[in-house]
Amino acid sequence: MIIEFFLKKSYRCVISVSCCYFFQKILYEINIYVSSKYLLFSMNHLKKYLGQEVTVKMDRPMGSKHPKWNFIYPVNYGFIPSTKAPDEEELDAYVLGVFEPKNEFTGTCIAIIHRIDDNDDKLVIAPKGKNYSDEQIRALTEFQESFFESEIIRG
Repeated sequence: MIIEFFLKKSYRCVISVSCCYFFQKILYEINIYVSSKYLLFSMNHLKKYLGQEVTVKMDRPMGSKHPKWNFIYPVNYGFIPSTKAPDEEELDAYVLGVFEPKNEFTGTCIAIIHRIDDNDDKLVIAPKGKNYSDEQIRALTEFQESFFESEIIRG
């Protein structure tokens, strides 16, 4: 069996199956390296928000329905304007401790939900002086986070 792939339009590389394991191993090692570099960048980038006051613009206020998955948001959910998350979108945030739909909210970042099996980590924002335990954060965000493996990171 022969595997072919194209490096550029005019170059073709042919690899026999006996070499395939070798290249697969190299690609696996490269993937691990790139993933660990991404994780380091992502965590260093996100940790700067811990304990900081941030403003969240809601694109899914409390009580709104997710446009694709049809679940209802029991908390305000939005993004930090003018940021770039690892998924190339603006950085997402859950707003806890505010019990009415909001268009915008300024609060303190109390935690990061780091998704181990996805590249879309979330900030957890609460009113100044308000804190939530890891268990409370998990309970309040499980409507969406239960589909992912994650860890809660604190300052």
